[in-house]
Amino acid sequence: MKIKWLGHSAFHVETAASKILIDPFFTGNPAFLDSERREVTSGLTHILLTHGHGDHVGDTVAIAKETGAVVVANFDLCMWLGRQGVSAMEPGNTGGTIHLPGFSATFVNALHSSAQITEDGVSHSLGSANGLVLHFEDEPTLYHMGDTDIFSDMALIEELHQPEIGLVPIGDRFTMGGAVAALACQRYFKFSTAIPCHYGSFPIIDQTPENFIVGMDSASTKVATPAVGGVVTV
Repeated sequence: MKIKWLGHSAFHVETAASKILIDPFFTGNPAFLDSERREVTSGLTHILLTHGHGDHVGDTVAIAKETGAVVVANFDLCMWLGRQGVSAMEPGNTGGTIHLPGFSATFVNALHSSAQITEDGVSHSLGSANGLVLHFEDEPTLYHMGDTDIFSDMALIEELHQPEIGLVPIGDRFTMGGAVAALACQRYFKFSTAIPCHYGSFPIIDQTPENFIVGMDSASTKVATPAVGGVVTV
C-alpha cells in the first residue's frame, strides 16, 4: 500500500486493486501541489469523504465527473452531491459498511460538524461527521479519523476493526491538537504507523506535527510525517 499525503486531510491510497482519494481538498488548499493533480486522479477508482465541510469535499464534484470514480460518503452528503451532477455514488451512514471491489469502507463516529454554507448565507447540514475504516483484501487496515476530538468509543473502533494505519488529525482549533491526538493513539489503538494530518495548511491551525511527535515519543507506533506529496509505503 502506498499512501500519499496531499496536504490538509487529503490522501491518495494506492493498492494493487484500487486507487482512492480521501477528502480531496485541492482548490483553495495552500498546501496542495498542483503538479500532483494529474497523477493522483489518473486511474482513480474511488473518492471517499469523511464529512461535508468544504475543506474535505474539496474538488470531489469535478474529479468525479472527470474520472467516473465512485464517491463513498454519508447519505445526506451523497444526495447533495447528486444534485450537483455526481452520478456514481455509494451512500452509507454511521455503523454501516460498504463492500467495494478490493476493499470495504465502514463509517465510524467522529466528534465534529458537517455542513456547507450556500451563497445566500444559509447553512445546510450534510449528515454526520465520520471517520472511515478501510479493510483491504491483502493490505493493512487503514483508519482515516476525519476531523474529530478524542472520544472513549475509539476503544470500540479498535476492538471491532484493529486498524494498523492511522491517519490522525492534529491541528487543534477544529480538531484535537497534537498532544491529545497522541493520547488517543496510545490509549485506544495499536497502530503500526500513524500519519498526522490537518495541520500546516492554514495559519490558524498548528503548522507543524511537533506536539504529536513529542506525545508519541514513548509509543511503539511509527510516526510518519511525509512532506506534502510524499509517500509512505506500508
